[in-house]
Amino acid sequence: MTTDSSRPLRADAVRNSEKLLRAARQIWAEQGPDAPLEEIARRAGVGIATLYRRFPDKAVLARNALDQSFAENIAPAIEQAMSDDDPRRGLVNVLEATLSVAAREHNTVAAARDSGAITHEAGARPFEALILLAGRAQQAGLIRADLVPDDMPRIVVMLVGLLWTMEPNSDGWRRYLSLILDALAPDAATPLPATVPLQQPDSRLF
Repeated sequence: MTTDSSRPLRADAVRNSEKLLRAARQIWAEQGPDAPLEEIARRAGVGIATLYRRFPDKAVLARNALDQSFAENIAPAIEQAMSDDDPRRGLVNVLEATLSVAAREHNTVAAARDSGAITHEAGARPFEALILLAGRAQQAGLIRADLVPDDMPRIVVMLVGLLWTMEPNSDGWRRYLSLILDALAPDAATPLPATVPLQQPDSRLF
């Protein structure tokens, strides 16, 4: 958690930080990514000075709100997928968790994007897991053999980009995930054109 000090936080400060992050996610979901920070502080039951003491600006608040959501929703899916005997199923479960969170936290993602809070580190963790899972599924013959590591970040970017064409919290992404999964199947796969270098997908994830 990013704060204005490198010293360990007291228990009450940790609680306030957690409450602020949950309040931010709730307020952004209800009011949109431009909701006043004062509303977030009020929902958390603290003063605006406490908010700024813990999170000096909106970018820091949004980045930590995404971190909280990742820890609660995507990290457990990754951990479970890594121990799944079926690597394709693990890959699908992580993709579903990522897209479900991105749809549900649509406005938190927008707040992070608009404030410049989406960084290399933000995209690296899920991408690394997806690349590893895809590689395992390839070795097992469960997805097409000509997939390269750079393809997974691009696939996620494409799928997340679809969310901007849907109502917030819609599950319409499931249709397109199914299409992508069919395209990854090894049966009847046609040769792919050559890949090109990846250009900072993490900073354009959303």
